[in-house]
Amino acid sequence: MPIQILPPQLANQIAAGEVVERPASVVKELVENSLDAGATRIDIDIEKGGAKLIRIRDNGCGIDKEELAMALARHATSKITSLDDLEAIMSLGFRGEALASISSVSRLTLTSRTADQNEAWQAYAEGRDMTVTVKPAAHPVGTTLEVLDLFYNTPARRKFLRTEKTEFTHIDEVVRRIALARFDIAISLTHNGKLVRQYRAATQESQQLRRLGAICGATFMEHALKIEWQHDDLILRGWVADPAGARQISELQYCYVNGRMMRDKLINHAIRQAYQEKISGEHQPAYVLYLHIDPHQVDVNVHPAKHEVRFHQSRLVHDFIYQGVICALQESGAESLPLAAESETQPRWQPENRPAAGGNHFSSPPATPVTVRPPTQLSSRHLAPPAEHHAGQPAGAAARETSGGGTAHAGGGPSGWPQQQPGYQKREGALYQQLLQTPAPRTEDAAPVTSPAAGPAPLPAHSQSLGRLLTVLHDCYAVVERQGGLALVALPVAARWLRQAQLEPGTEGLKPQPLLIPVRLKLAAPERQAMQQRTELLQQFGIDLQSDGQHVTLRAVPLPLRQQNLQNLIPELLGYLARQQVISSGQLAQWLARQAEAELTPWNHSRAIALLAEVERLCPALLKSPPPGLLQPIDTETALSALKHE
Repeated sequence: MPIQILPPQLANQIAAGEVVERPASVVKELVENSLDAGATRIDIDIEKGGAKLIRIRDNGCGIDKEELAMALARHATSKITSLDDLEAIMSLGFRGEALASISSVSRLTLTSRTADQNEAWQAYAEGRDMTVTVKPAAHPVGTTLEVLDLFYNTPARRKFLRTEKTEFTHIDEVVRRIALARFDIAISLTHNGKLVRQYRAATQESQQLRRLGAICGATFMEHALKIEWQHDDLILRGWVADPAGARQISELQYCYVNGRMMRDKLINHAIRQAYQEKISGEHQPAYVLYLHIDPHQVDVNVHPAKHEVRFHQSRLVHDFIYQGVICALQESGAESLPLAAESETQPRWQPENRPAAGGNHFSSPPATPVTVRPPTQLSSRHLAPPAEHHAGQPAGAAARETSGGGTAHAGGGPSGWPQQQPGYQKREGALYQQLLQTPAPRTEDAAPVTSPAAGPAPLPAHSQSLGRLLTVLHDCYAVVERQGGLALVALPVAARWLRQAQLEPGTEGLKPQPLLIPVRLKLAAPERQAMQQRTELLQQFGIDLQSDGQHVTLRAVPLPLRQQNLQNLIPELLGYLARQQVISSGQLAQWLARQAEAELTPWNHSRAIALLAEVERLCPALLKSPPPGLLQPIDTETALSALKHE
């Protein structure tokens, strides 16, 4: 087959495969375009779960008649013009693929009018070459997009749509997320002619809290802790549920980076780490958080649907978020927090990171004055609309003076976040200074306290630790500070030992995790015989095999093996068992750990810290006598001698 240029419609349909997953994806793209156009009101009409009609109407700036045809072309956008614009994106859309992709899998009509035009114009694309037709229309200032019969010309995609109720549920969730991102926008959502959601523009704090309660529910509001945390160009604000609330709320996690809806693994890890000792593993933190960061320090161009971002200083962002959330949980005074009973009589201190993570500079005074707003808990009386006799008592958090020289402000905070009364500000400000300045209690393994002139001592590594992580070399070796010296830790070897510890069945055995689609395998006679003889051992490891003639059906495996290539692993496992006369559970766990596929992605700082923490928790024997290949001390004396003789 000769090489040829794809037809425009086919190229747009391929792009639609990445951008348009379901009707909710169309709603997200079109509403984000309306927000970029400066709209203050957006009306969303849906019919048949979005499969029949999606209509988005806004009062934004509109599109000129001369640019309507260009708006439906591929890679056409007004958001960026150069590489500099791409490296500092503040708009929600910038790829220029949404309208072209949507129009290639639906009957899309674009009607728009600018304030300078006396009449509106309507454009739609048709035919194999996606030719755009423009004609006059009646329309107020703004833009309306109608998407009819989504996937009408791609039956394979259309048959994967779920029921009308399910698809509308996804649309409703997208609208909820957008409503939380932009309190200043009025949004209405209609389904089959019935008004389902109506979010009025919220400019005052009481109105914002009312919208927050309508979306997140009364339980979240009763347990919400307000955060307003800042360090240089990083700002974190929003709400997190206290540990008691997190146990009652499930799947309520809204995160935004510079106003963009996001599901970022780094942010989720930082929040979960802050909750680590507050809730069990079966519960999830509940939060609505807004992270503002210099656009040059974040890359949003890493996912076609813009669901993910990449931070240039990921460790800095991780520590910043962790510190803001942990401080909010401390201020809440929840029963599950450490030293809650003694908080009235003894000053609290900032908890240290685990030794491998090193010191957290957010817990020390900044070099330049930074205004920090520690969070306070929002009870139900704070979140109710203010009554007349409470009109002079604002319910927000006050700015407090940091130990680095920042001054407390008496006025209201940014974005309509009022501050507490002066008496509360003075009392809590003094407590917060103690929080930042009070050192952690010394333990037997802590390093001696240095004099004030010498500055704060670095966080030492605990004796029961692989060491304090300094950096990662060649994407697979961790440089750690250990017992007064330096050492290299082979991260793949540590991961293998961790997998072996996770695969140890113990007395209760591993819990089988059912496979969504069972795996059918054809086995040789020795392998089938080994399966029959080792049935009890396989069940102890959570491996569920069902015999069927010359085939077996794999129905469940333990959690550590879920990501492995089971088509190859299980036959190799049975072949290994067939060659062994006697085998213990420890030997089988060691074999499985060596056969498990290694991580293909390179190790970064945060992943290395998480790995070392798990190894220290699950493999304490490795800390006392590290096996060969895991830990190698670095000879620093030779380097020091060379420097001295130079």
